[in-house]
Amino acid sequence: MRIAINALYLIPGGVGGTEVYLRRLVEALEELNTEHEFVVFTNRETGALGRECVQLPVRASFRPGRILYEQLALPAVLRRERIDVLLNPGFTAPLPATLPQVTVFHDLQHKRHPEYFRWFDLPFWQFLLWASAKRSTRLIAVSESTRDDLLKYYGVRSEVVHHGVEPEFFALRERREDSGYLLCASTTHPHKNHERLLRAFAALKKEKPDVRLVLTGVRGFAAETVDGLVRELRLEQSVEIKGWLSREELYEVFRRARGLVYPSRFEGFGMPVLEAMAAGLPVACSGIEPLRSLAGGHALLFSPDSTQEMLAAMLQLALGAVPTCPAEYVANFTWERAAKSTLHVIQQAAAGD
Repeated sequence: MRIAINALYLIPGGVGGTEVYLRRLVEALEELNTEHEFVVFTNRETGALGRECVQLPVRASFRPGRILYEQLALPAVLRRERIDVLLNPGFTAPLPATLPQVTVFHDLQHKRHPEYFRWFDLPFWQFLLWASAKRSTRLIAVSESTRDDLLKYYGVRSEVVHHGVEPEFFALRERREDSGYLLCASTTHPHKNHERLLRAFAALKKEKPDVRLVLTGVRGFAAETVDGLVRELRLEQSVEIKGWLSREELYEVFRRARGLVYPSRFEGFGMPVLEAMAAGLPVACSGIEPLRSLAGGHALLFSPDSTQEMLAAMLQLALGAVPTCPAEYVANFTWERAAKSTLHVIQQAAAGD
């Protein structure tokens, strides 16, 4: 069976955790002991991805053009390449395509928090994700909370397939080096709650003057606000904004961190929390779903809407008073397991089950 993977949405260094998800999943699928062929369709920005890659004449950075190409041109490409089933790892599916499709939903933020979307983007999210959910043969949700949202908002059922975590994070446990900073690995979008994080950190500095904060992740819609607040609170010497990092650079930042703080007000999965637990970092995070279930009692939880609770949790991290997660708890979150579960759903779609 020829299985296509629709990677047209990928902007290297520009889509955050969904890039990590796509790259690791492609690798894991190709490492499975299977006779299936995997064909990855990419755009002009992505370059080669996977063993068999077809680069198509479209740029993901121009979203209207990418959407039009996906809807109008991709179905013909699928026929030309004799594709049997299509995996859409990034929310949207080519609606006119007649072959079986499996579409992955990372979250339904556009339904839960439409206020975080630009007015001209929201109608496209509303229509395309609804239509993709209805048109796809099978759906994958990356967490139970996203599964519940798909049922609540669209009336469709989905299979839960959790993310994996790279072995490199587990290897960090033996090489940890406390360099005295707290880490927040997150795109600077409004719902990631960096503003409250910085205000809580400014208060923390009064009790622990030597503590530092390192921010990593794609510069999102709130990036300029975050930059300005760092200056307003006079935290330039204590807050380092590194932006999007290569995986090797990110491993090093995790290795040397004292702990991870993750203040997000909304999540579809929460990959940095999982990565930190695998690396043996103490974690303090929002007590929202799916983070609460993902942490499984191995993180210090706080309300993302309470500066005081966030401050108290960060103080515990800074003091080294938060226990780390046992490696055994995170051991089941592997990309091999994610790939096997994803392939099972693909096979069900292809068989019409």
